[in-house]
Amino acid sequence: MTQTIAPRVRTLVLLLLAAACALLAGAGPASAHAAVTGSDPGQGAVVDKAPARITLTFSEQVALSDDSLRVLDPEGKRVDTAKPASVSGTTYAVPLHSGLPDGTYTVAYQVVSADSHPVAGAYTFSIGAPSKTSVSVSGQSTDDGVVGWLYGFGRYVSYAGFIVMAGGAAFVLACWRRGSGVRPVQRFVVSGWVALTASTLALLLLRGSFTGSGKVADIFDLSLLGQVLQTKSGAALVSRLLLLAAAALFIAVLFGAYDKREDAEEKRDLTFGLSIGGVVVAAGLAASWAMSEHASVGLQAGIAMPVDVLHLLAVAAWLGGLGALLVALYRAPADTPVDAPAVRRFSQIAFGSVLALIATGTYQSWRQLGSWSAFTDTRYGQLLLAKIALVVVLVGVAWISRRWTGRLAETVPVEASAVREKERVGAGADGAGEAETTAVGNGVDPAERDGDRGPDTDEQPGTESADPQPADSERAAQLARQQAARDAAQQKRMRDADPNRFGLRRSVLAEAGIAVVLLAVTTVLTQTEPGRTEQEAKAATAASASSSADEGASGALTLNMPFDTGGEDGKGIVTIDVDPARVGGNEMHVYVERPNGRAFDIPEVKVEFTLKAKDIGPLPVVPDHIATGHWSASGVQIPMAGDWQVDVTVRTSDIDEVTVSKNAQIG
Repeated sequence: MTQTIAPRVRTLVLLLLAAACALLAGAGPASAHAAVTGSDPGQGAVVDKAPARITLTFSEQVALSDDSLRVLDPEGKRVDTAKPASVSGTTYAVPLHSGLPDGTYTVAYQVVSADSHPVAGAYTFSIGAPSKTSVSVSGQSTDDGVVGWLYGFGRYVSYAGFIVMAGGAAFVLACWRRGSGVRPVQRFVVSGWVALTASTLALLLLRGSFTGSGKVADIFDLSLLGQVLQTKSGAALVSRLLLLAAAALFIAVLFGAYDKREDAEEKRDLTFGLSIGGVVVAAGLAASWAMSEHASVGLQAGIAMPVDVLHLLAVAAWLGGLGALLVALYRAPADTPVDAPAVRRFSQIAFGSVLALIATGTYQSWRQLGSWSAFTDTRYGQLLLAKIALVVVLVGVAWISRRWTGRLAETVPVEASAVREKERVGAGADGAGEAETTAVGNGVDPAERDGDRGPDTDEQPGTESADPQPADSERAAQLARQQAARDAAQQKRMRDADPNRFGLRRSVLAEAGIAVVLLAVTTVLTQTEPGRTEQEAKAATAASASSSADEGASGALTLNMPFDTGGEDGKGIVTIDVDPARVGGNEMHVYVERPNGRAFDIPEVKVEFTLKAKDIGPLPVVPDHIATGHWSASGVQIPMAGDWQVDVTVRTSDIDEVTVSKNAQIG
């Protein structure tokens, strides 16, 4: 039965790992964790004269490098003159060359948010009038490339390594101390340490390129590594490596001196010491994530970081212990099987871990989302719903495992008594049958072995058995080993044939498979912008856009009006920009676009302003054609403040013409 189950287990585990990797690969780039909530000049703005500097306002504080803010002219040449610097709070600025010519300029930014994630993007503004630009603003995010994928995979491996190492060691100490001498369990815990150490080193090397250029060639740039070591994330990774050295000593003692210790009192003292030391090291490792990511910034950071540490420890105790139990059920030798009391103790620990996860997860959800709508309106909330669903399924399968554990505990006393009876009977027969077995095994009749050797022998009694004795003892030892192997195989077959143990193995395997996918979702979740931050950034951006569009006397006015002349190619959108939209002279720009957003020229466009409340107008304005789909007029006079009707006449052919209107508060 074991030979048929093992290939299926390996196949299923490989499929689950492949599914988890596919989930990570298809998750897409992580969202920005600090969003741009304002800029001066604004996105798409057209200003009369060149600004002295560019300012950007983010939703939270960010870390800047020398090239964090770059301003490029239409030909792609940099026009910023110094390093970017903080102006106030979350607003940052970079100075520009004086006397910049008219045209469209590109502002590209790449910063690191307070929770260690890179934020990149770009937008354009124009001086005088828009123009063509050779600058491409696509592909700005480093999350999209090979380095971003490698960094995400490294995070997944680091989480998995921590869970395997910490949870496996906790399972041995708290549930199954005999497991410290079981080689498959030892390999399981050590593999977790190796995975966490290797992934931490990889993340340290990838960090500079991940938050910078995103180029593979920069991974081994020592200057970037030096810069990383001076950041909060770099310090967290280095501290994790130092704690892993302590974890290596802990593992060496657990699977070395602890396993060989036979004195009960000494072993009890060592268990206590290892438990205290293991909790301290595990908590320190968990804190290396909490102090550098989501929990370290935002609302109630002083509470969120300890809660995050507790959450990670509960995950490790549950999922890591589950993995160790799975290894013990499938790979433990016949003479050291995992017993029902060990499974029952793990079940109790898992239940406590689930309660801790519910409590800490509820707090984290409230802190990161802030509203019920964020569950469905943000990517973080949607991923969190998927995680909650997986946890519910996992708890359901764990409940099934708990039932199998209870049934297994009922059968163990009967099995143990049968084994003891077999050993008692076997011990009584061993003494009588050992000599006979040895003699038969050497081809000698037992009756002849003790009889006369014949009258012709000249050998002395002391020497006649000198030659056969070594061969007899070697053959007996070989037969004993063969018999022991057969007994062990038979005992394992009998144990595997137990339906309760078989059911427990299947349910635990299902738990482990779900846990792999759950870990993948959790990894993507930690790389995603919290729902609360995303909604706050959207609200700030919307408020900024609304105030820019409707601020009347204090800023520009923008009106978007769809039109349809009824002729061929007669549909589109005409946009009117009036700056500063106040009494007196104003600058007006007219843009005509197709429904797909592409600019296009039409034969004629006219604008009229009418203040019906005062019986003023219409005041006609005929703008000049500037570029494809762009007309402009300067010195547009608005004689008094009020609710003005703006009429735009659009002619798309000799006979196809339409007038669209919209009211706006001017002055």
